[in-house]
Amino acid sequence: MDLVKAMLRFRRGPWEMLATILIALGVVMLMQPFALVLYSYSFVVTLVGTVMFIIVSHFPE
Repeated sequence: MDLVKAMLRFRRGPWEMLATILIALGVVMLMQPFALVLYSYSFVVTLVGTVMFIIVSHFPE
């Protein structure tokens, strides 16, 4: 029963904002010309943000 209450606390707004920030951060990391490490992780960051956005879009308002 506690799990159900914890799941009801998830709201779409803040989680969608975090997912959007991750997607934007991944794109910025992809386009920067300075650090190869940032470029290397850019796809993973963008992918995590995209999957997170898809999951979070099913949360209640």
